[in-house]
Amino acid sequence: MDWHSKKEEQVLKELGTRIEGLSEQEALQRLAKFGKNEIIRIKKLEALRVLARQFASFLVLILLVAVAISGLLGHWIDAGVIMTIVILNALFGFYQEYKAEKTIENLKEMMVPKVKVMRGNKVEEIDARVIVPGDILVLAEGDKIMGDARIIISENLQVNEAALTGESMPVEKSARTVRLEISLVERTNMIYQGTEVVRGNCKAVVTETGMSTEFGKIAQLVQKVEPEKNPLKKNLDSFARKIGVIILVLVTIISIIGLYLGFDRLQMFLTAVSLAVSSVPEGLPAVITVTLALATQRMLKVNSIIRKLPAAETLGRTTFILVDKTGTITEEKMQVKSIYSNRQVTGKFEKSKETELLFRIGILCNNARFEKGDGIEEYIIGDPTEKALVIAGQNYGLDKKHETEHHARIKEFPFSSERKMMSIVRESNGNYISYAKGAPEIIIEKCNGELLNGQVYKIDSKRKQELVRDYEKMASKGLRVLGFAYKTVVGNISVERAENNLIFVGFQGMIDPPRPEVKQAVKECEDAGIKVLIITGDSALTAKAVGEEIGLEGKLVTSSQLKNMSDDELKKEIYETAIFARVSPEDKLRIVRILKENNEIVAVTGDGVNDAPALKRADIGIAVNRGTDVAKDASDMILLDNNFASIVKAVKEGRRVYDNIKKFVKYMLAANFDELLVITVAIFLSLPLPLLPLQILWINFVTDSFPAMALSIEPAEPDIMKRKPTKEGVLEGNLKFVATAGLMGFIISFLMFYLFMANIDKARTMAVTTAVLYEMFLVFNCRTKGSVFKAPINKYIVYAVLFSLALHLIVMYTPLSAVFGIVSIGIMDWIIITAACGVMFLVMDYVK
Repeated sequence: MDWHSKKEEQVLKELGTRIEGLSEQEALQRLAKFGKNEIIRIKKLEALRVLARQFASFLVLILLVAVAISGLLGHWIDAGVIMTIVILNALFGFYQEYKAEKTIENLKEMMVPKVKVMRGNKVEEIDARVIVPGDILVLAEGDKIMGDARIIISENLQVNEAALTGESMPVEKSARTVRLEISLVERTNMIYQGTEVVRGNCKAVVTETGMSTEFGKIAQLVQKVEPEKNPLKKNLDSFARKIGVIILVLVTIISIIGLYLGFDRLQMFLTAVSLAVSSVPEGLPAVITVTLALATQRMLKVNSIIRKLPAAETLGRTTFILVDKTGTITEEKMQVKSIYSNRQVTGKFEKSKETELLFRIGILCNNARFEKGDGIEEYIIGDPTEKALVIAGQNYGLDKKHETEHHARIKEFPFSSERKMMSIVRESNGNYISYAKGAPEIIIEKCNGELLNGQVYKIDSKRKQELVRDYEKMASKGLRVLGFAYKTVVGNISVERAENNLIFVGFQGMIDPPRPEVKQAVKECEDAGIKVLIITGDSALTAKAVGEEIGLEGKLVTSSQLKNMSDDELKKEIYETAIFARVSPEDKLRIVRILKENNEIVAVTGDGVNDAPALKRADIGIAVNRGTDVAKDASDMILLDNNFASIVKAVKEGRRVYDNIKKFVKYMLAANFDELLVITVAIFLSLPLPLLPLQILWINFVTDSFPAMALSIEPAEPDIMKRKPTKEGVLEGNLKFVATAGLMGFIISFLMFYLFMANIDKARTMAVTTAVLYEMFLVFNCRTKGSVFKAPINKYIVYAVLFSLALHLIVMYTPLSAVFGIVSIGIMDWIIITAACGVMFLVMDYVK
């Protein structure tokens, strides 16, 4: 709409409202017509959709095919067990994802803000969701804007529109009508949902709410963009396809050989299909789901909510972290770091008349105010710079309340972008004193005196040039510098009398300081081979100062330099760069795209609606908790404490997940390889089947379930954050171990079968028991890359092994043995099996 080009009276008339506000009845009628003021999710949290997503895996599809084949062959127990595993896995994954999404929704419910509106000529505080077009918003410093609105009355108004436009500097606003054909960012008489008042106050009439706001329109577009496929899902799908191809080839080869050797066609087909079904690692999806679910719980303890389970693992393989500076690297609160007074720059604020006056001006030429919190504590609200000046003065020993009580406020000449300064005239002991602050060059130009050692000295143009150089030296360190001056006002109070011929007192230099723990977190990333890039809309000087303070090394590239780079140039330069300053959301998205084209695994932080495309494009989108709902909906992870150090802790957990997935993948494949070889060799030698289909399923159940689950909670390896990220799949680096372990398992299992073949039932029992016990030993071999004897004990693996052995004993020595075709064996048989498995265990430990 063209509300910005219309006069205030016309806007009120067209919206059918008035400056006194709507009546309660009118508000209710409009609420029924326009609906609640909410950003609606197009893809709402639907239980069925989340559940269906659990089956969208090639590995699960293979299992479902195995179920169908088992059913067609009449192997109902096999089909039932595999289907039970598939369903339980889907339900567990569904529970974890649904719970994470509900947690996020509940957080949103708890954080619905209140707004002040005019209703029936009275100011009322209401739930932001029930404001309607025509409502008159009453806004002051610190207030969030909860609808698009046309300003009617304003005073010294500045709004932070970073969440919408990406521009970090506050924008001056007023009720003045602007021309029709201008861009959104130039509509200075409009305020928009999702932005925040940082200075001044206003009354504004709501023009749009909910999905009709500018914020809502972008949210709708972002929600239609499909996110990138998670690397772990790609990896597992690739793994499943390889397994599927191997099984298909194996079934074909065995069938051809069996037919060639004269086996009955039907028997050969049933054997080959049974072998194929048994070869599928049916426990793998369940173990991966449990591993990721446990990881998300651990990540929650380090202030990270994982919205989609595979993201927990992908974070561990991240090669680039693109992080916002403000609030994630820094504390998001300005702090006075150094001052200039008596011709000296210092970070130590020692007592002197000049220093005391410098801090007093910072307090008295200031609009920040105290308000009561929920408890008895008071907090400061207002412009971040002015809050920093008040805190600096209080830390020095001055008290804002005391100072303002003894220096009554008479008149303010507010800051504007044209004047670049502000002054407040106050009365003390019958004297009117003007306290001024502003851009250093403006303050210096308006001074004709300087306070030095308690005396006022005249300053000339040469001294003014020296002061400008001193200010520039402070600014070159990334500080935001303000100049401070004062004068006694005689006669009528006017802007000319209040702001000309001032007495210069000094500068205060401030910065948003880095969080104390971030420097160590950046060092951890460097050791782990992860490159950290600061992506900020702030100035190059400020970003460079913060980067140096946290130990970030590399080039600084500004948005203008970035725009002049071709994609090919950026693909090379990005590895030498540490900071991108003054960037736009489009720049951020381009950087993500370039890194993805370079096959990097990219994590990106963001908070604004304009960050949502980059969050979706990245492998891991990380929304900070103070961010917008749109950013959170586009993310894979939410950072509850907004702290970069928490991302690094979550990366460590992600690496632990990846390591453990590789451990139980190699364990499961080695175990299945053992069974494949035993059956294949028996067929080649025209021997009876050493393992019946149900026996194979039993081996898989007792070995692939509980011990594999226990591997999922293995503690992190000592060097986990001392090695480079890996882009390899879960199979890579494991094939040698799988082949060696499978071969050794085959040797002892087949040997036991062959030696006792005179009694086929006992021979099969010896083969089954050997396979079970060998895999119980093997799980310890899979725990670590080094020797088992040097690794700390994982009590959960011990419990899992004992439990699995107990299950096998129950089946062997109860009537259940008949179901599985197993018979009882004696103590000597157990000694033979244990000795054989123990030797293989020691050989595998030595081989590693």
